[in-house]
Amino acid sequence: MGAVVSCIKSVFQSIGACLMAVVNAIGSIFHAIINGIVSVFNIIISCLTCGRAGRRRGTTSRV
Repeated sequence: MGAVVSCIKSVFQSIGACLMAVVNAIGSIFHAIINGIVSVFNIIISCLTCGRAGRRRGTTSRV
């Protein structure tokens, strides 16, 4: 009887691991899509402002 319970337990663990893998994959896909959208907006803003937006002035140190 213990072997049956162990087998059922491992089946549920496998199903849980599979579901978590699917959820992680969906999250990674959304993350990649959002990063792509942000990059496109960054390119558009950079193009419209001639690359001046968001840049810091370079500082040089004297030795």
